[in-house]
Amino acid sequence: MTEPTIRYHARNGVAELVIDNPARRNAMTLGMWRMLPELVARAEADRDVRVIVLAGAGDRAFCAGADISQFGQARDSEASVAAYDEAVAAGDAALVGASLPTVAAIRGACFGGGMGLAMACDLRFAATGSRFRVPAARLGLGYSFKGVRTLVQKLGFTVAADVMLSARIIEAEEAAALRILNQVWPAERFEEELAGRIGMIAGNAPLTLRAAKRALAELARPEAEQNSQAVADLVEACFRSADYREGQAAFREKREPVFRGE
Repeated sequence: MTEPTIRYHARNGVAELVIDNPARRNAMTLGMWRMLPELVARAEADRDVRVIVLAGAGDRAFCAGADISQFGQARDSEASVAAYDEAVAAGDAALVGASLPTVAAIRGACFGGGMGLAMACDLRFAATGSRFRVPAARLGLGYSFKGVRTLVQKLGFTVAADVMLSARIIEAEEAAALRILNQVWPAERFEEELAGRIGMIAGNAPLTLRAAKRALAELARPEAEQNSQAVADLVEACFRSADYREGQAAFREKREPVFRGE
């Protein structure tokens, strides 16, 4: 059996991070949580990458959450529990704070920590047949304050309360209606539709995407911690960029712009 991992592949402006632990429905091991910030940083350092896509290997599961089979060893003391929780928080934070747009491409089960990963991404697209659940209330686990805040920010109080307190399974179509998802596509067309949407994002001006991402990230912080000047600086850089001039020229010449992130 292959070692659980997160595979990384970059091409055509897209860095794909694939959660690969199919024997456990792509559950995240401690090592995988620790890999995630490194892989996000790798994508950010690649000037050719415009979008980060997080997916699960196969079509049975995006991610079933944390690999509970590790808990006896990885969470057997107060110190190890703290280290484990820190690794999970760092993985989620890497996605939330990424300077590039992040997309969760969901097929199959998206439960627990897997739903946390999906919610940490900017956009969430799913195939029909996908299912969503935060099962902590069925396991006797508590919710972290940051995790609850993320759900409330992205879903609103009422939906977040339903998701957490009921611990029920939510089908993809209802998840879209509740705004857990941006869009659901038929499973047989999912890859095609997803590629089209990601290509649309990747074809946009990189500096504009970074400025928008930073603004969204700052707005997600408590107001006292927001850095509006950092956003203003990125917006100013857009106006000074060669890409802005290219965008204007392409509009005048009625052609597609070719952006270089400069």
